[in-house]
Amino acid sequence: MRHPTAIIHPNAKLADDVQVGPYSLIGEHVEIGAGSVVGPHVVIDGHTTIGKGNRFFQFSSIGEVPQDKKYKGEPTQLIIGDNNTIRESCTLNLGTVQDGGITSIGSDNWIMAYVHVAHDCYIGDHNVIANSVQFAGHVKVGNHTLIGGMTGIHQFVRIGDFAMVGFQTRLSQDLPPFVTAVGNPAEAKGPHQEGPRRAGYSPARVDMLKQIYRTLYRAGSSFEDAKKEIAELRGQVADADADIDNMLTFLNSASRGIVR
Repeated sequence: MRHPTAIIHPNAKLADDVQVGPYSLIGEHVEIGAGSVVGPHVVIDGHTTIGKGNRFFQFSSIGEVPQDKKYKGEPTQLIIGDNNTIRESCTLNLGTVQDGGITSIGSDNWIMAYVHVAHDCYIGDHNVIANSVQFAGHVKVGNHTLIGGMTGIHQFVRIGDFAMVGFQTRLSQDLPPFVTAVGNPAEAKGPHQEGPRRAGYSPARVDMLKQIYRTLYRAGSSFEDAKKEIAELRGQVADADADIDNMLTFLNSASRGIVR
């Protein structure tokens, strides 16, 4: 289960059934939960805590120092949840003390090859992140998003729940929940409907997402008036009030402007 060519620091904490492939390196401050598989030629270092059932494919670099000139060796962290798939040649960096000191990956994420997650990023749960997506520092991603390959995401950008980003998009402003964006620069193209459907949203609830999108992007209202009109949609569809609150909370905290 642990190849003889793997180098595992004696102070690393690995559950008994963790598998480690040939020529991989596990550092002193690493913790890895039960059922996880580390493939060949993987480096996991730094103060990195990994949950249960994760799989790391070859040539990934997990928990290395951030690509930030201000970093001076502080014991910052990378925290990864459960049941994530990390494909080939991904790079997930530690946080910095200039932010919260933590880079965080949630659970049940599918992260494809060559993805870079920079320092102090927060990635939620159930996200699909395609090949060669590049997250700059301090990016925050919600849950159930789809992010197309070769997308570049500017530092401090936020991506809301169930948002979708098309292939080769340049995202430099916040992308609200339930919105599909594509292009260079990114433009809003419509509500993201398929993801919510797969998550069990009723047809009426999906229709309310369309109404929220039309109110924000198509009604011709100012940003502040659109928020008021979205709030007035409450009470019309069972369970949709949570989506309305999600959207309004995101819009009220947008500091970089939103994708238009």
